[in-house]
Amino acid sequence: MKGLGLAIGAYSALLWRSVAGVGITGVVWAAGSPRRPSAAVLRLHLLRGVVVAGMASLWFWAITVVPLAEAIAVSFVAPLAAIFLAAVFLGERVSPRAVAGAVAALAGVGVILAARLGAPHGPDAVPGFAAVLGSALLYAANLVLQRHQAQQAAPQEIAFFQTLTVLACLGVFAPWAARWPGPAQWPLVLGAALFASTSLVLLSWAYARAQAQALVATEYTGFVWLSLLGWLFFDEALGAATLLGAALIVAGCFYAARTPAAEPQEAML
Repeated sequence: MKGLGLAIGAYSALLWRSVAGVGITGVVWAAGSPRRPSAAVLRLHLLRGVVVAGMASLWFWAITVVPLAEAIAVSFVAPLAAIFLAAVFLGERVSPRAVAGAVAALAGVGVILAARLGAPHGPDAVPGFAAVLGSALLYAANLVLQRHQAQQAAPQEIAFFQTLTVLACLGVFAPWAARWPGPAQWPLVLGAALFASTSLVLLSWAYARAQAQALVATEYTGFVWLSLLGWLFFDEALGAATLLGAALIVAGCFYAARTPAAEPQEAML
């Protein structure tokens, strides 16, 4: 998506990914003998789709002007916020283990930011970081909605209606803002749509079976993957501070996600 955003703009990259994604998720949903969602569940699909449309638009523009590792580091305010939003809106108890794991992971983010934010940036860096923060706040709300939604609908249904809603939101601006991908971009569009559709189904399945505060901690591992991808494909430096921060992040994830034997685990749905 970063490559597409640099080539045709973040809006067009997300628009065409959504077009392809509707086709992919629509086939998967139809193959599973779908049932028509109730009015309440449909409203939940639409609400989350609108949130995701705003979140994704801000995020994919931001990563065209901010290095991937820095963007994901700043965005880690989202999982921490989601833990407490889950407590408020879903009634989940915030365990000391979840808080400690989140704090350890945020310490890792602090190590990375201390080393990286002093480096020179382009003219759009400040708006880029603001967009990351805005996306992170929407993402926190998205995580809580995702947990609630996953308890009401099948993963295939969630993936289809979310992708369709995002496409509807973006399509409003298509006559003025859309750019047609070139032949070299279409494989990237299809690949991005396939990855996004698969992740939607897997995350929806996971959030139906575990508490949000345990699952959001694993979001911190995204730093590891994006740092490596940024280094491999965009020559974005990966230094010692990045590796140290990543180690703290992963350690915090494992600690927060681990359930002590003495604690009763949530029933599988």
